[in-house]
Amino acid sequence: MEAQIIFNSDLHFEHVQWKSELSFWEDEIKSFKHRLEELAVRWTDKDVLRQLEQFQNQFILHSEVIDELQHAINVHETEMSKVDMTDKISPMNTAHTKGHLAFRDKIETQRKLYTVLKSDFYRFMSKYM
Repeated sequence: MEAQIIFNSDLHFEHVQWKSELSFWEDEIKSFKHRLEELAVRWTDKDVLRQLEQFQNQFILHSEVIDELQHAINVHETEMSKVDMTDKISPMNTAHTKGHLAFRDKIETQRKLYTVLKSDFYRFMSKYM
């Protein structure tokens, strides 16, 4: 099997996509939190309020994960720029590439978890809005 060369520009492109997606999630979560506030005013039922609190906690957790992912991307970008300064056409080293592939898995896992949360929240909103 032939080794594939991965360049900084390839990884940077993926970072840009991820940062855009994470930024979108941040905005979406802000919107969801506003919806929670609207629902909290409308409902006094303890079960509904308990579910509201659970969603609020989930949104807080996802926001923290988004911050961590954004930070990790920035760190990796800084490391890549150091390589770029030494040689504009050199491929990424194996450790950076493996780290990037592991990070890709993290992003995909978070994407799946976030999608489930959104689906659950939309079902909840359609029931109580």
